[in-house]
Amino acid sequence: MKIKPQVVVVGLGRFGTSFASKMYQLGYDVMAIDKDEDKVQSMIGQVTYPVTADASSETALRELGVQDFDVGVVAIGSNVEVSVMVTVLFKTLNINTVMARASSTLHESTLRRLGCDKVIFAEEEMGERLAGTIFTPNVDDYLELSLNIGISKLKVPDRLVGMTLGEAGFLNKPGPQKLTVVSILRGDSLMLYPSNEEVIGENDELTIIGNNSNIDKLL
Repeated sequence: MKIKPQVVVVGLGRFGTSFASKMYQLGYDVMAIDKDEDKVQSMIGQVTYPVTADASSETALRELGVQDFDVGVVAIGSNVEVSVMVTVLFKTLNINTVMARASSTLHESTLRRLGCDKVIFAEEEMGERLAGTIFTPNVDDYLELSLNIGISKLKVPDRLVGMTLGEAGFLNKPGPQKLTVVSILRGDSLMLYPSNEEVIGENDELTIIGNNSNIDKLL
């Protein structure tokens, strides 16, 4: 039986709350941590583990088992010092993927130097969009249209290079179970609604509409 990926989110402002609840809706195990007990209480039923704790304490994080999580998201924007501390702790605990929210360009550059895998300037809407891309590394951006269908911008996986769109599993006609290519960005050239016979290039960037599970299978 496949174990669901686990995500820990520190900071329950608008971004952290929207990201954590969306990941939980998508079926992931989510631990949401904040020092504010009222914020944590509001997340009961919206995440797997709502926890009141000081995430800047390595002892507290270890006791919660955070070192066993797949993804750590530092959703603290206003308190740069705590954001940096938690980011360092996530890296120290060897969490596979560490992402953090930045509140300024200086904050962003600091987080990148600490080895953050992704830095986000974000609020509520971006929290939901990030949730749609987090376990699909080829997907650069995501916009939800409904609970299971969205628009994804993705880099072409190596195994699809040289195939036509049709051979790769796309079908450019309407249908709830289809993956439709809206555009191909090839260098500086943008091709809208390409035919199924279009051959996929190595550095192509595709924008597609389709069911999220079908996108996961494709990637």
